[in-house]
Amino acid sequence: MSTAGRLLSPGVEETKPRRAQIVGTGLIGGSIGAALRRKGWVVAGFDVDRRRCELAVELGAVDRAGCDPGASVVFVATPAGTVAEAAIEALRRHPRAAVTDVAGVKSPVVAAVGDPRFVGGHPMAGSEQEGVEGADAEMFEGATWVLTPGPHTDPLAYTTVRSAVGQLGANVVELSAARHDDLVALVSHVPHLTAATLMNLAAETATEHATLLRLAAGGFRDMTRIAAGDASIWPDVCAENRQGIVAVLDRLIDSLAAVRAAVAFADRPAILRMLERARQARVNLPAGVAAIGDAAEVRVPVPDRPGVLAEVTTLLGEMGVNIYDLEIAHSAEGERGVLVLVVDTSAAEAVRGALHGRGYRASTRPVGQ
Repeated sequence: MSTAGRLLSPGVEETKPRRAQIVGTGLIGGSIGAALRRKGWVVAGFDVDRRRCELAVELGAVDRAGCDPGASVVFVATPAGTVAEAAIEALRRHPRAAVTDVAGVKSPVVAAVGDPRFVGGHPMAGSEQEGVEGADAEMFEGATWVLTPGPHTDPLAYTTVRSAVGQLGANVVELSAARHDDLVALVSHVPHLTAATLMNLAAETATEHATLLRLAAGGFRDMTRIAAGDASIWPDVCAENRQGIVAVLDRLIDSLAAVRAAVAFADRPAILRMLERARQARVNLPAGVAAIGDAAEVRVPVPDRPGVLAEVTTLLGEMGVNIYDLEIAHSAEGERGVLVLVVDTSAAEAVRGALHGRGYRASTRPVGQ
């Protein structure tokens, strides 16, 4: 049966995942486990480093060490270079579970795993802390968590992962894996490399001028804060997303060359335009996803063909529309179903129009009617 056919399983709405498996009990895996436990989940942890897993139990990040074959969702939180292999192994060990990961690069992982029960994921959250000792059950509260469903993603697996992520307090955004990698190169990977480069420049200068780092003001400290994060993850990230990162670095270098020219020639208007544009963009940068206010349901009848779920959810992700909730409703009209998306009322008509442009006959109505 195709992906859309599985979407019609009458038991989908009754699935209440309460048992989870964490593979990799470091900072992120430990934080996921601690957050799920706080919500009443029973969490098992596995790590190739047995002592690290035992420490996760001691610290309360997971309930027990080992494999839980009854887990409904598995979070793979291993180093980037091992994620695909670990996800494939998790799919084998948990034949009925949905499996997701937390790697910062999605396209290579999604392509390598290639299983309908695997849903690529990336929490846009972290800490300068290292290891499970730094695990924080509140790490994902209000954070953006990207999911990358593809044409063959099993809808039940997707809703299982989305439900679990939602219980962590994160705001889910759906993007294609390729689009995710292009965007995080700009907003995450290159900023980290830039902060590290600036910090290294200051450190080199400080060897000659011992007082320099003591003079570092708040702006310098804020800009370079992320350089204090775990360095060990970045070689893999740079290797996996090298095309996206190089493309953004090229744009950054060109922009810095323009800034250099403006400064070198004392071009005050050009400098002011650049700074004002940046200031305006920074002021308008969303602080987070606003709490749900007036909400509307967008009901989308979907045909029996692969890729429907991914097409609809990633379209809204590209539009910048937050999906507060998602439900898959059974339809009596043969091999069809209905996706019920809860979005902000102000975005409902735009969503309906965009879906209409893709050939979907969506309808909207206020929540509760």
